[in-house]
Formats: sequence, C-alpha cells, structure tokens
Amino acid sequence: MIGPGRALGVAALAAVALACGVPSAAARDAPEVGYDVSHPQCDDVLPGDPAFAVVGVNGGLATRPNPCLAEQLAWAAEEATGEVPAQPEVQLYVNTANPGQVRDLVTTWPTGGLTPYGRCDGDNSRACSWRYGWERAAVTVTDFFVPAAVDAGLDPDPARYRWWLDVETTNTWQTGSAPARARNRAALEGMTTRLTVIGAEVGLYSTGYQWRRIAGPVPADSPLHELDSWLAGATTLAGAREACERDPLVGGGRVVLTQYVEDGLDHDHSC
Repeated sequence: MIGPGRALGVAALAAVALACGVPSAAARDAPEVGYDVSHPQCDDVLPGDPAFAVVGVNGGLATRPNPCLAEQLAWAAEEATGEVPAQPEVQLYVNTANPGQVRDLVTTWPTGGLTPYGRCDGDNSRACSWRYGWERAAVTVTDFFVPAAVDAGLDPDPARYRWWLDVETTNTWQTGSAPARARNRAALEGMTTRLTVIGAEVGLYSTGYQWRRIAGPVPADSPLHELDSWLAGATTLAGAREACERDPLVGGGRVVLTQYVEDGLDHDHSC
C-alpha cells in the first residue's frame, strides 16, 4: 500500500504529464491506446499521438452542441497516428435520451411524423420516441457536426465516420416498466436509422448495467441488434483488456472497444 505522501507525489506527476500532453505510463506501454474527449475537456491540453480519438459531438445533452467541437476534431485529425487498423483515426459519439415521460417540460418532443411504429401524434408512444431519436440525430449531424468539421478542415460527410450512441443513466430516460424501455429502444432505433440512411457506421456505448436499465433486451428484428459495443467501466488497461471478453450490449454485435479512466482522462482499448 502506498502512503499518503507517495500517493500525492504520483498524482502531482501525473497531473503535470497530462497538462503537458504526455501519455500515461500505461499508454506508453500500449501504443494502441486511444482517447475520447468532449465538452468537459474544452480547456484541457489534450495528449499527443493517440492511436485514435473519439470526439463527443454534443455538449452533455442530445439537444446541445459541444462548444469546442471544431478544436477537438482538429486535434483528433492532426494527432491520431492510426496505429490500430481496426479503429478509424477519428470517431464520434453522440448523447442520447428519451424525455417522453416529461415531454411537457421540453421543447423538442415531436408532434408528428411517420415512423416504423406508426404516426407520431405528440403522445408518449414508441412512434414519437422513434421520431425524437431521428430528429436529435438529424440536428446533431447537420447543425452540430457538419459546421464544426468544416471549421476544423475535416471532411464533413458523416458517412466517413464511425458514430457511437452514448447510452447512460445520467441523461433523461423513461423508467419504471418494460413499455418504458421499449420506448427508449425506439428512440435509439430512430437515431440509428437516421445515421445509417446517410451511410454512417453506428455502435453502442454503455455498461451492461446501464443498458439493461435503459433499453433492456433487444429483439432480433431491431436495428440495434447487430450493432457493435464499446464498453465502459474499467479503471485500468488490464481491466479494459478483460472487458473485451464480456458479452456485447446486444446479441448480434461484438465488443470492439473498451474504455478505462486513468489520470482523469478517458482511455480506449481496441479489442
């Protein structure tokens, strides 16, 4: 066990290294390491030479942009080394949600539109949940990502990137029943469909626990069923490697990426 004085010294050195953009010791030992960043890192100096980078397009909520998206996209494009062939150098993730149970408190709940679940009429239904996901993905792509990509000098075609749906309990979800989880799945299906029709590759980011609470079992005929998984929850590189052997979030996909947190920064391991 390391004493308090020793722990403080290690933490201080780690903070200096991170501030200077120096990869952690584990990262130096694993050149395949990637990083994911978003609005919480807007004022941070980001590390150099990631194998790949995943940039959050939203600012914590599905309805808000990441205010430093252009700068982080430019960092990803300039710094990523491409040392992991299985992982695109620049990837994206988007916040997800379904506020149908509090739809009177939001301005973005849909009031119409045809969906695979029938016509949305503004109620708390699977149809309107699907439409909500579709519209949030559309806004995220056209209003948030494309202008930032242009500013950063990147190709603004969303089909050129892998998009991850960030599914976490910290966002607003319907709760309390199997029908609520079905409506949550419908929202994620709407987002997935909106991205896939423009040619983008889509995956799912979550932990098994959060996924079960939010979405539950995914039927084989759902567009979510075949998506690959990016699993969160590890605290070390060794733990992230072990997480590659866990079950994927959905039955038809694979675990292709795992996340671990070190020195206050999200690191990513390619399975």
